[in-house]
Amino acid sequence: MKKNVLKICSLAVLGLFFSCSEENYEKDSVLESENLNQELLTTKQINDGIKSTLEQTGQFYWEDASLQMLWSATQHGSNIVTIGYGSSQNDFEKASSKAIGIEEEILKIIRDNETSSSEKTLIYKDPVLNIIDVIIKDQSTLALLRQNNHVRYIEPGDYKFFQFEQENGTNKSSSSGSSGCGYESESLSSSDYTTITPNAKVPWNFYKHNIPTAWNTSTGAGITIGVIDSGVSPNQSLLGSNFNNGSSSGRSVQKYGTYVDSAWPWSTSTDGPNDKCGHGTSMTATATAPRNNKGLPVGVAYNANLISYRAASNVVLEGYHEQKGVQNAFVGLGNNSSVKIISMSMGHIFSVGRIEDGVRYANNRGKLIFCAGGTSTSFTNFVGVIFPAWMSETVAVTGIKEGSGYNKCSNCHSGSTIDFTVVMERSSSGNSAPVLSYYENQTDYVGGSSVATATTAGIAALVWAKNPSWTKTQVLNKLKQSASLYPNKNSDYGYGNINAALAVQ
Repeated sequence: MKKNVLKICSLAVLGLFFSCSEENYEKDSVLESENLNQELLTTKQINDGIKSTLEQTGQFYWEDASLQMLWSATQHGSNIVTIGYGSSQNDFEKASSKAIGIEEEILKIIRDNETSSSEKTLIYKDPVLNIIDVIIKDQSTLALLRQNNHVRYIEPGDYKFFQFEQENGTNKSSSSGSSGCGYESESLSSSDYTTITPNAKVPWNFYKHNIPTAWNTSTGAGITIGVIDSGVSPNQSLLGSNFNNGSSSGRSVQKYGTYVDSAWPWSTSTDGPNDKCGHGTSMTATATAPRNNKGLPVGVAYNANLISYRAASNVVLEGYHEQKGVQNAFVGLGNNSSVKIISMSMGHIFSVGRIEDGVRYANNRGKLIFCAGGTSTSFTNFVGVIFPAWMSETVAVTGIKEGSGYNKCSNCHSGSTIDFTVVMERSSSGNSAPVLSYYENQTDYVGGSSVATATTAGIAALVWAKNPSWTKTQVLNKLKQSASLYPNKNSDYGYGNINAALAVQ
């Protein structure tokens, strides 16, 4: 009996030895196959690499970066790493996932390999999507995870490209820092609007798309538009307590916040739904401002419902909490059965995996998603269509100048993934579109691909309200068929300008 016990124990020890040997061999072979270079790249070197790829291909994904570049970017981004996992690239939703046990498998790899294992590894595990945020310091850990078949993507979670551009002496552009933000008010030129009952101002560019004529057929009633942006001004009652004003009635406005204003990645308290930038107020006003009796600009779908998400502090989604806030906004709107349309006039010059997952989550639930093609100054004029507008799950929109032909508006981006255009800039004065200001009873001019996107989302609401039983595909096809370049698609301007009056027929 004793001899048998000894034999069993010996076999068990031998089996454990072989198991450990195989695991170590696999780990060693992975690390040998990777080019481990412990020299830390500077933020300038990383940014130059990103820009070089964008100039060559038009898109940048972290999966195409070298291990050294990925590791260096995480080092410069507080060691925060975002990991998307699953049994396949399309396995990103927890509810339908086949990725049982994969999350713990990944965390075990990190804990077993990190030399500073005493520190807290896990920052956040998403309750809906197959995403975790972790702290990783060792390049070898990234190498092991990169070659794991269950890792869909692994990215720096807090690499701030534009902040580093500024620190490195590159001129700050409107695509960085406080980009898109402003609380300005400006009186409107009488040539830039027409007054209609009950005393609302119709922006000049609405007539370029026959939107006022379309109102004879549809005003967006019964359709809910979700806007992901910087929130809504608490000082603009036409997007709050007076949302039902003048000829707008029987509709609702809801405001949420998913943005955490903190440098601490473990923070979870959002700073509320109110706009602290000004950009979100302009976008929600463009899409849904009431046909009011106060002598102020009307929105495209003035009888549509509005759900606003403050998901970021400004239009550039380069911080950890901004990217996470946008992802959560897409999930929230995706889960809201009343939402038909999502409009987002924010983005980044490179892909963000967690936002991709959020977009796909909402898309899988029948939402028609419009994203801005991009607006910037000379610093980023080499960038074509920005992320996530380049995704196939989104509809990309940009702005053009008034006049014959197609010429993009100043600082607007164009490219092969653009689907539609909106006239945004006057040929003579250079004025953009009149909108409600951040402040009560005041107006402003705002343009670019941002307002073009919100305008197109409003037109889509007019079409969907006319055909409430339609799917998003049917609505999108109608928009295409009503555009000036259809059935052809221009390599820079897509199907061109939509004729809203034709679209609602």
